[in-house]
Amino acid sequence: MRKVYIETSVVSYYVAELSDNITVSAHQLATRRMWDILSLHKVYISDTVIEEASKGNPLLAEKRLMTMTEFSILPVNQNVKILADKFLEHQVIPEKCPEDALHIAVAAINGIDIIVTWNFKHINNPFIYKRIEKIIQDAGYIAPVMCSPEEFIGENDE
Repeated sequence: MRKVYIETSVVSYYVAELSDNITVSAHQLATRRMWDILSLHKVYISDTVIEEASKGNPLLAEKRLMTMTEFSILPVNQNVKILADKFLEHQVIPEKCPEDALHIAVAAINGIDIIVTWNFKHINNPFIYKRIEKIIQDAGYIAPVMCSPEEFIGENDE
């Protein structure tokens, strides 16, 4: 059973009304398919996911929070903040996006195998992954694999 961390963008895609945009709707459908197989894994979120999911439209926020009630919550503690700060200090993650650094740090420190995200800019980005991995390894942890729900489904689609 793999340890899987669900980042906020995935929860948002899951609860949103199906989009007219073909790309967005494809992402939403992949997210819903992925949701159906999450029970095969140990699923985690963090305090950061809860905080981000609580923002915005109150009805959608409530829906986002309700979909995560079965997931285990990882705290954002001092060790997580120290590692997240390293991503920011090395400019791997922009200072204006500290939540993205926290997602990666909390997953790495807690031995998460896979981060599932639709954030291709700062998290699931092959151009910065090696830098993220090096910072994590230098801190004494193993970097989680980062993938989209589509990639995650493919791994489980046997």
